Amino acid sequence: MDSDRLRATLVGFGGAIAVLALLLYLVGVDDLLTTLSRADTTTVALVVVATLGWLFAWGLALRTVLGVLGERVSPVQTFLVFSGAMFNNNITPFGQAGGEPVTALLISETTETEYGTGLAAIASVDTLNFVPSISLALIGAAYFATEVTFGKNLQLATAGVVALAIAVPVGAVLLWRNRERVQEASVGRIYRVGGWLGRHIPGISAPTRESLERRVDHFFEAIERVAASPRGLALALVYSSLGWLFQMAGLWLAFEAIGISVNFSIVMFIVPMGAIAGVTPLPGGVGGIESVLVFLLVAAPLPGVTESAALAAVVIFRGAVYWVPVVLGGIVMSTVGAGVRS
Repeated sequence: MDSDRLRATLVGFGGAIAVLALLLYLVGVDDLLTTLSRADTTTVALVVVATLGWLFAWGLALRTVLGVLGERVSPVQTFLVFSGAMFNNNITPFGQAGGEPVTALLISETTETEYGTGLAAIASVDTLNFVPSISLALIGAAYFATEVTFGKNLQLATAGVVALAIAVPVGAVLLWRNRERVQEASVGRIYRVGGWLGRHIPGISAPTRESLERRVDHFFEAIERVAASPRGLALALVYSSLGWLFQMAGLWLAFEAIGISVNFSIVMFIVPMGAIAGVTPLPGGVGGIESVLVFLLVAAPLPGVTESAALAAVVIFRGAVYWVPVVLGGIVMSTVGAGVRS
């Protein structure tokens, strides 16, 4: 890891620790520890199982996309590669935006394919994961709204989900229709940045415009191949939806572990909302995701869900969702991806 990336990561973790410390101060450490001490260990273990199910399901989505691109990999391979992807996302600021370029190198090295194919594959999976997250969130919100009256905060959160459900597809269509101009602009911008880095940073050689055009062309060709496979897209969406359901089950089980039963519809709504906080400049969204989850859980009129109970459930859930892929992905990156990090 170069000094700039290391510095950015350290600053990001410093920010995450500060946000978590503030959250603990507001909720109360003693109340949190008391609630956690009563957690059922068997149910906590099931949260870990649900986390493994999420990683495996999204690994299958990645395998499906790679299959469309002509790469044959086993389910175990994509499970490990996706764990490596989550490791990268969890230790770099801005989540996926920071970790996916390294993940593309990992895919390229694992499958012995071009970098553009790996980047197209992981970018496609990230895009596909958005669709079921918003769909499930809207279904959960609609059902939960029949049970209780939404307060102002939940109304604003629901409006945000609806806005995303409209804005993101519209933006994607506009970008796709103008992909040739986007492609040309991407080459020009990367060429200028690469040239500046090559002139000012020792050891970095500026890429030629021809090599950049070839790589960007390959990336967009791979994206087009994925978009032109309805069967592959449908199967990847099924796996993506299954992964989201595993995550939602993890938060639901976390509440069960501390002796509180919540309606599954509320976790369908809240888990995707928390994931949006992953785009913050904090490694893996640490601090931001926890704060959003606790805020929304407390805002929802849920029987028995106090601030300490909400934070305890979130700590169990996020402890599994964050640390399981960090441990597994760390092993992958230290073996298969040893050359990727250099």
